[in-house]
Amino acid sequence: MIGAPQIYAVRDLLKLGIARLRQADVPSFTLAAELLLLSVTGRDRTWIYAHPEEIVPGDSAAKYFALLERRAAGEPTQHLTGKQEFWGLEFEVTPDVLIPRPETEHLIEVALDRLAVREIRAGRPPRLAGENVTLVDMGTGSGCIAIALAKELPAATIFATDISPDALAVAKRNAARLGFANRIHFVQSNLFEAFSPLAASHSPLSFDLVISNPPYVSRRDAASLSVEVRDHEPALALFGGEAGFEFYGQLVAQADHHVRPAGLLVLELGYDSLPAVRPLLDDSVWTNVGVTTDLAGIPRVLSAERLPLTP
Repeated sequence: MIGAPQIYAVRDLLKLGIARLRQADVPSFTLAAELLLLSVTGRDRTWIYAHPEEIVPGDSAAKYFALLERRAAGEPTQHLTGKQEFWGLEFEVTPDVLIPRPETEHLIEVALDRLAVREIRAGRPPRLAGENVTLVDMGTGSGCIAIALAKELPAATIFATDISPDALAVAKRNAARLGFANRIHFVQSNLFEAFSPLAASHSPLSFDLVISNPPYVSRRDAASLSVEVRDHEPALALFGGEAGFEFYGQLVAQADHHVRPAGLLVLELGYDSLPAVRPLLDDSVWTNVGVTTDLAGIPRVLSAERLPLTP
């Protein structure tokens, strides 16, 4: 652990933090050191660089050193600070949910674009507020996808499901803190189970949009994952089966029965999952299949429209 005098200025702590995390080969070590310092001081980045000589209270410095050691040992920065930004909103994150990642924002972009295009294709003006749109975020985790869509589609009816009650608790807290608690129906469910005809509490539901960032990592690849992911993010949300594609098969098969005619299915893809997932979209059920790449050129989003009813 870093040896220390009793008094530290902001600049001292930042230098020590960067050096410690660099030594531990932590990715983005400068950013991690900054974020941990911001967390213990309660300040923003502008402040810490504008006040480099400001003395940090001893208890805050001690907490900072402790967080540095935990980050050096592999705990994600987001778990140490308890938050992560997504779609311009700040989300609480815990070990019970996946940490929202920038590439998942492509899901939101594709969903919004395809909802607009669907209306234009039908000869109607786009419903920019989501009027008469019912959607479900399948496997909501932190709630980041459902809440981002609630922000962009204030008139839509939104459901968010997860098999994990602990994940749903995090999602509900995020929705409440960000002002969307009354906009989203949170449901504990294994895929569409809660919306099936066998669910006793209500009639079967179908949706204009099913969106999901499903588990897609192969269990065979677990050893190759970074320690931050392998040891600290929930296995239930990470692993899609031995090959990593099994969860998609269940999801698409059930979506066949829960997406309305002309409704949309929008799925995040794993690094190499497109060849296995694309064939799951039966041409007798789905049309206008699209693949969207991320900034690294990796196929990231698979989207499709359910065939409309024939006259």
